[in-house]
Amino acid sequence: MIATDGSVCSRIAASRGIELARLSGGTVYAVYVVSTEYFSSMAVDFDRERMYEALRKEGCKAVSYINEIGELKNVNVETVLLEGHPADELIRFAEEEKMDIIVMGMIGRTGLDRLILGSVAEKVIRHSKVPVMVVKEKCDS
Repeated sequence: MIATDGSVCSRIAASRGIELARLSGGTVYAVYVVSTEYFSSMAVDFDRERMYEALRKEGCKAVSYINEIGELKNVNVETVLLEGHPADELIRFAEEEKMDIIVMGMIGRTGLDRLILGSVAEKVIRHSKVPVMVVKEKCDS
């Protein structure tokens, strides 16, 4: 399973995940989570539907990118869009679908940014029963 948020770092992780699948003969599940975390803090009169559609469109673009890489490398890719809290949904999906590994990118935050913002990747690493491969490059987005 390749978890993506569409970032440069996710794209680097996707390339590594596709290569792993190519070498092992596996199928890739390209997964994007439309985060509902944004909606809980929005004003009631905010156009939630428009925001949801924008996030969904971003997700379709992110998983399509992985699908295109898979086609170039002759790797079967299944695209999946989920809704919810990203770390929770990634863990749930990977465990329910009995994935062999989760591949994801991580931007190297340090200090106060890391403490305040946390990281989806860090939460997945801490709580997933499925092994996680984190690709950490110079991914300053």
